[in-house]
Amino acid sequence: MSRLWDKGLPLDERVLRYTAGEDHVLDARLVAYDVRGSIAHATMLASVGLISDADRDAIRDGLEALEASFDKGEWEITLADEDVHTALETRLTAAIGEPGGRLHLGRSRNDQVLTALRLYLSDATQDLTERLARLREAIAGLVERQGDVALPGYTHMQHAMPSSVALWCGGFDEAFEDAIDGLAAAARRARKNPLGSAAGYGTPGLPLDRSRTTELLGFESTQEPVTAVQLSRGKAESTLLFEITLLLTDLGRMASDLLLFYTQEFGYVTLPSDTTTGSSIMPQKRNPDVLELLRGASSTAQACLDEALMVTAKLPSGYQRDLQRLKSPLFRGIDLAVDSVDIMAHVLDGLAFVEDNIEIDPGSHATEEAYRLVTEEGMAFRDAYRKIGERYR
Repeated sequence: MSRLWDKGLPLDERVLRYTAGEDHVLDARLVAYDVRGSIAHATMLASVGLISDADRDAIRDGLEALEASFDKGEWEITLADEDVHTALETRLTAAIGEPGGRLHLGRSRNDQVLTALRLYLSDATQDLTERLARLREAIAGLVERQGDVALPGYTHMQHAMPSSVALWCGGFDEAFEDAIDGLAAAARRARKNPLGSAAGYGTPGLPLDRSRTTELLGFESTQEPVTAVQLSRGKAESTLLFEITLLLTDLGRMASDLLLFYTQEFGYVTLPSDTTTGSSIMPQKRNPDVLELLRGASSTAQACLDEALMVTAKLPSGYQRDLQRLKSPLFRGIDLAVDSVDIMAHVLDGLAFVEDNIEIDPGSHATEEAYRLVTEEGMAFRDAYRKIGERYR
């Protein structure tokens, strides 16, 4: 196996394992994106006369065939490949011969991997946005079923003011709407085309048309100057992980409410039987494990964000191999967000509030009574506050 950077010198197996890390496993989700980036690159090379149209067509057809065979499970990225880029190029060259060796002209693994990652990030952000829309549909369904059910509103873990299922749902719905807006903002950094910046200093002497690949790949702009590309590494990743952390914090707070409502002391809600688990020792138990794990998910998201931020902290400009370590927390955070959003939507679809078990302390109406003294009797609010407060000394 000849990796993209090989110069015919032997490599210690331990060094290969350490430097390749998890890439040969993690890169499975990047195959389709590396194919897209490579086809666009070959198309651009042909358009400026650096390769022939015949070579371009052979590269395109060969890459599309490799993507199809990968999807069928006919090959996989191995440790010997090191990463998706070597895996595709070596198999492409074996399949189509000399044209495969022309593909890497005018690019580096540095801009190649970033192109694939940004294409993936754009799709992953859109996918998570669509899942959030489904979660909001589940919230709307709960409001339609039981929105009028009265609930106590809590401050300091005490009954404070009257609320309702609709109000409770509405607060979280707005939070998830805000998360969708946050994801859209996070995607902005992923919509800049890094391809053609090569190792961070461009391709001297080659007449590349970077605007062509920007158009072909659907990026919004071409990232300039080329030295800005490596400085931007980790920003799109960390921005998305930040929005995921906020999202999972809101999901965790919803889960925390439901865990409280599910206790025997409250008994406000019932959960669908297919979302609770049993105890290994207590036959009577049905445990809301899924909500507990949702409550804890924001901690994992925060750790992913911290890890990504710390990878790039204090790095000098230009490409550094440390940046390879961004993939693991990024993919872990995205996968956790997808699973968490989907599972909460499923829980809410089967959730029911038990109206007979919900009691609201009469004192919760105290603020409303004070407002009545203001609006009906013209009393100053502070006087009304004191007058009503005397009942609750």
